[in-house]
Amino acid sequence: MADVNREYKDRLFKFIFGNPANKAWTLSLYNAIRGSAYTDPEAISFNTIEDAVYMGMKNDVSFIISSDMELWEHQSTFNPNMPMRFLLYSGDLYDKYIKSSSYYEYSSLIQNIPAPRCVCFYNGMRDEPESSVLRLSDAYEGDGDIEVLVTMLNINYGKNKALMEACRPLREYAWFIDRVRTLQKDKNDLGAAVYTAIDQMPDDYMIKPFLLDNRSEVMKMVLTEYDQEKTIEKAVDEGRREGRNEGRKEGLKEGRDERNVEVATELLQDGNHTVSFISRISRLPESAIRKLADKLHVTAL
Repeated sequence: MADVNREYKDRLFKFIFGNPANKAWTLSLYNAIRGSAYTDPEAISFNTIEDAVYMGMKNDVSFIISSDMELWEHQSTFNPNMPMRFLLYSGDLYDKYIKSSSYYEYSSLIQNIPAPRCVCFYNGMRDEPESSVLRLSDAYEGDGDIEVLVTMLNINYGKNKALMEACRPLREYAWFIDRVRTLQKDKNDLGAAVYTAIDQMPDDYMIKPFLLDNRSEVMKMVLTEYDQEKTIEKAVDEGRREGRNEGRKEGLKEGRDERNVEVATELLQDGNHTVSFISRISRLPESAIRKLADKLHVTAL
């Protein structure tokens, strides 16, 4: 595999659907999900968290349209802890919204806010339903008063056909990822597979000119994403072995260490999160986070 540029943080999904230059594609996907028929791409106002100012977080795509605040995340590895991430993202996004609007929190009248809509687009290798709902309450140790619902949509090629038919750019994106995987098996060279998949994409595909114009960036994104998938799998396996061999010295409850390692690994690979933040989200001690960062050869902020 070619060297992976770990400093390149954007993902291909975000590059396509979270790009202000491609608002028409974002609107097409929004309409397909919500069953709406908006026609003006300028109705979309992106508010994606782009840097580490907000608690060291960086989300994929978020925007406001009409009375909705859409929060979109793309995952190539199944993560049952997405509701917690959406909870944290939404808090920062609403904070930004309040500061830039006429919202007055001490008013005696209800202050209307855009409704949050949380969607996780999944295109990993693990077999998942075409549509499912992840709930924050499933992680509670007892009863709780806050609920977050995340709709997870399987966007692997051949899945969710109605959604794909309603959004051409999404169908073309799914085809591209599927073609890369097929070519990778044949060529055993991911870089060559990405390069060839762009050339083999049908000429009438809407996203092909965009991918051709940004071929080098696209290759970096896909290489990084595939490398992260393998790294997460390796880290989880190591976590299982260490948990057995060391008798779970960190005192983690049985059955939860694997999920915590997965979360910590993904956040470390993102490269925009502090050790204290990752510790808080993954519930691993900071010492374990730094040890995991060393194994992954990434910098712990």
